Amino acid sequence: MIKADIVDKKSVVQLLTKAFEDNQSVNYIVLNDDKRKERIAALMDYSFEMCSLFGEVWLSDDRKACALLLYPQNKKTTLSAILLDVQLIFKAIGIGGIKKALDREKKIKSKQAKEPMAYLWFIGVEPSEQGKGMGSKLLQEVITLAETRQLPVYLETSTLKNLPWYERYGFTTYDQLDLTYTLYFLKRLAHKF
Repeated sequence: MIKADIVDKKSVVQLLTKAFEDNQSVNYIVLNDDKRKERIAALMDYSFEMCSLFGEVWLSDDRKACALLLYPQNKKTTLSAILLDVQLIFKAIGIGGIKKALDREKKIKSKQAKEPMAYLWFIGVEPSEQGKGMGSKLLQEVITLAETRQLPVYLETSTLKNLPWYERYGFTTYDQLDLTYTLYFLKRLAHKF
């Protein structure tokens, strides 16, 4: 696993844009117009930047899979973070989508744990490489990283077929949220050393 740097941003954004193009949760939040793919890329750019500020971005050794980890306990209101939020509105959500995005975020926050954690915001594999074990290897490395820091790993998914995959790695579903789709909340507790 390689820690991504700013020089990796373009390839990470492209990979995640392709991997999440048909994702219900992503498509719920971005403005659905003729620039939808660009808007998904803007969301992934935002996520990369936020994780660079308050978490980490990891790549598989072959750079065909990536994971965006956020440490919410480290998140601060900074000028950089505010500017990123404003860019997200204009490039991905749209002015008309602000209320919907804020309502969704409020509902998600009400279900998320309030403890220190490693929040797995996105994990994606180059679509042509999916099903070859790259995502599994990267997920295991993320779990090991969180274990060494004695942090639980939390995530959400709107992809029902991913639930058994996460369960194989010790995640359990602890809640769900019904929007125009179902968002599942999962956690994997840190083992005590």
